[in-house]
Amino acid sequence: MQRFSQDPTDPAFAQNPYPLYARMQAAGDLVWWSDYAKPCAVSYRAVHGLLRDRRFGREVPPELAQAPPPHLKPFYAIEAHSMLELEPPRHTRLRGLVLRAFTSRRIQALAPEITSLVQAQIDRFPTGPFDLLPTFCQPIPVLVIARLLGVPDDMAPQLLHWSNAMVAMYQARRDRAVEDAAADAASDFASFLRDYIAKRRRDPRDDLLSHLIAAEEAGEKLSEPELITTCILLLNAGHEATVHTLGNGIKTLLENGLTPTPDITEAITEEILRFDPPLHMFTRYAYEPVTLFSHSFKRGDQVALLLAAANRDAKAWPNADRFDPNRPLTTSTSFGGGLHFCVGAPLARLELQIALPLLFQHNPNLRLADPPRYANSYHFHGLESLMVTTST
Repeated sequence: MQRFSQDPTDPAFAQNPYPLYARMQAAGDLVWWSDYAKPCAVSYRAVHGLLRDRRFGREVPPELAQAPPPHLKPFYAIEAHSMLELEPPRHTRLRGLVLRAFTSRRIQALAPEITSLVQAQIDRFPTGPFDLLPTFCQPIPVLVIARLLGVPDDMAPQLLHWSNAMVAMYQARRDRAVEDAAADAASDFASFLRDYIAKRRRDPRDDLLSHLIAAEEAGEKLSEPELITTCILLLNAGHEATVHTLGNGIKTLLENGLTPTPDITEAITEEILRFDPPLHMFTRYAYEPVTLFSHSFKRGDQVALLLAAANRDAKAWPNADRFDPNRPLTTSTSFGGGLHFCVGAPLARLELQIALPLLFQHNPNLRLADPPRYANSYHFHGLESLMVTTST
């Protein structure tokens, strides 16, 4: 297995990680990333296969589990009930209960509200150059999730603050200051939701939180800690990924001179997700000894799945480094796969398919005002600013 060394916090790497991925792919399905001290799956067939291989999973094998340090107990108290970090049977139960409330019908019913929200953000655009991230890409996803849960709009900035602090735990730049901020955010977020859940128990509404409270399967319901964690997961995962996808997608469309009209928006959305996805790395634990792609895994070994590398695999997509919405629709790895396929994928797609055509329709002269730059936030991949102008 060929070894590679690349500091994931290197500013140059943050701007363009794809050349490294190409070199890794030329070395085979699996490579060793020395900075992470673990093997990485880089080809589409390896990432796609490992996402669905039940000999691997997200949950730490019990014999390897360690108590979190005291300063991180509030954060890991939330993580302990996250579908994202669990395997069957707990994962099966939690996901089943959530999907009873988070239905495709409920998601599709949000379309008029998302349209109205997008239009309202566009109507507030300032004159002259402005940053499209805080004026468009960031508020839409967090407001959609807030309204879906039944949380007042004026809580959106606070939800965004908590979300950003917690999600930073999954970035390579993580340090003690990031950990302390994440623990504080987890504690405050949980306290807010605990009170809000109590209100919804007394006064149910037609919102996702009320339906999560009521969801029942085989006599079981979500416990309060599970409700709190699920709400936080829906916000953190849904918001972070959709903000990055909107920003990366608009940047790519402007750089390629493409307009997302409604008739081609589905194809453009899928190509954005393939070409420049919001999450680049996702890890799995081996649950038994297994040899794959000429590498022998022991129980407890970790493997990193490089989703963005898989999406640029020329064996799966000819001319994979070219943005081409006309290519045949093929499922990318951006929403994961298998048991952990993203439950919010339909909502993310709906937001993109509504927001992108409306943005370009109402701003026919939209163009970049400054070269976009990506934030140094690996394993995530999103812009730190997107300066645009709408004038001729």
